[in-house]
Amino acid sequence: MAEGMSEEQELLKLRNEIDAIDDALLASMSRRGKLAQRVGEIKQGNIYRPEREAQVLRRLADENPGPLPSTAIQRIFRELMSACLALEQPLKVAYLGPAGTFSESASRKHFGSAPTFMPMLAIDDVFRSVEAGSVDYGVVPVENSTEGAIGRTLDLLLLNPLKICGEVKLRIHQHLMSKADGLGAARRVYSHAQSLAQCQEWLNRNLPSLPRVPVASNAEAARLAAEDPESVAIAGEAAAELYGLNILAGNIEDDPNNTTRFLVICQHDAGPSGKDKTSLVCSTPNRAGAMHRLLQPLAEHGVSMTKLQSRPARSGLWEYVYYIDFEGHQSEPKVVAALADLEHNASFVKVLGSYPVAAL
Repeated sequence: MAEGMSEEQELLKLRNEIDAIDDALLASMSRRGKLAQRVGEIKQGNIYRPEREAQVLRRLADENPGPLPSTAIQRIFRELMSACLALEQPLKVAYLGPAGTFSESASRKHFGSAPTFMPMLAIDDVFRSVEAGSVDYGVVPVENSTEGAIGRTLDLLLLNPLKICGEVKLRIHQHLMSKADGLGAARRVYSHAQSLAQCQEWLNRNLPSLPRVPVASNAEAARLAAEDPESVAIAGEAAAELYGLNILAGNIEDDPNNTTRFLVICQHDAGPSGKDKTSLVCSTPNRAGAMHRLLQPLAEHGVSMTKLQSRPARSGLWEYVYYIDFEGHQSEPKVVAALADLEHNASFVKVLGSYPVAAL
């Protein structure tokens, strides 16, 4: 306590200082918005630059003096950048719906709250909307840390001309929810099949006798639970809020680190941000040593591979394509050299995109 001050006087002084800081923040945000509008007047084409946003968020995290955690700082500035971008170029973003899904949560995590978010019935519809130009960007799930790859997304990346321009990693927290205040009347559990699998051990321990009913999405499970008082649903917090359900048990996923990775797709490439990832799909003749020759260029040029995923090819029985993620942007000299050698060794190569590593 300041010398000679009562607690009430010190509290008033602190609140006055906070008010002054808030006024300064408001003035700075308004100034930032005006600068963003001017940028939109000068620039042509795509105003949204994922590499620029990634650089800003990383710099703020690195320079954060505390006491607010860097994740909180990044979330605050993500929303500020989202609002400013809306002044320059209002965005439309498609995601795998319906509303209240983890895909919507991932979309809002990456783009903030300002865009118009449009739920789609299927992953195919997200790709189709972006390719047709009816939306600017799409967000699709590509893999889960416990359940593995999303095959349909991988297939569409191979067949579609769209680019990957970003990634989102979302920690998946599953909640048990119902219209009721308890489990006494529960007769069934609704959820997406993948979520039921992610909560299998918890369900075996706590609700072993309730039938588990798989549905199209977690949001659909929440909708059904809202209409059926004798049911419970497993879904995310956003679905509980959307359908007015009570969360009876939180974080019931078996793996506390359960995470889903989403990709942001669009019609343009992302520039280098300084900490990037490149994704590609390729194939190789089915003969001895073929995989070694396929991957050798990455090792020879010092390019670190972060993922290798095989997927059955459409061309014939027991033939495969390989999805590879590695560190670096396709414009970097060592990546350029590695890609040139890989294309020489492979029978087919398609670069899916280079994009900033998820900042949050």
